Amino acid sequence: MLHRGRESTDGTGDGELTIPMAWLYAEYIADELLRSGDLMPPTSFEFRAGRDALALTVFLSDTEGELSGIRVITQLETWLSLTAYDQPWQEWVQGRLADVARGAAGRGTPDPDLELAREAWRWLRETELLAPDLDAVPGGAAGGEGEGPEVWTPAWELGLPLGHLAIHLF
Repeated sequence: MLHRGRESTDGTGDGELTIPMAWLYAEYIADELLRSGDLMPPTSFEFRAGRDALALTVFLSDTEGELSGIRVITQLETWLSLTAYDQPWQEWVQGRLADVARGAAGRGTPDPDLELAREAWRWLRETELLAPDLDAVPGGAAGGEGEGPEVWTPAWELGLPLGHLAIHLF
């Protein structure tokens, strides 16, 4: 199941409609990982945050542009390390997006995969979701689920650990 996300669907690249296969494949992998973990309802914003964070990780870690079905299993450890709590994921995403953009500029053709990745990153940065305040004072008045203090959190900060956990559960 080898594909090249930066060519048209027939491989000619002669100005025909280009399908963003690399991004769509990364999004599919992320979706399957999250669904198999059964962590959030697929219709929730939290699920979307996890899917977009994982899809960016999958898409941007594929430096050869040839992620095949068999390589997915071999990439799980790489994705785990990239999404780990102590890693500078946000800086890595920005750097890799810049690298991919330079490559696209060198080819002189628009890259629909890159545009979808940029849009996902924009959404993750600019959207804030209400989440439990993990920095709240211990022993506070937190009761049952959903009764503790909450804060507005950038979607990527909520989606990244969700994606990381989904990989672990896979």
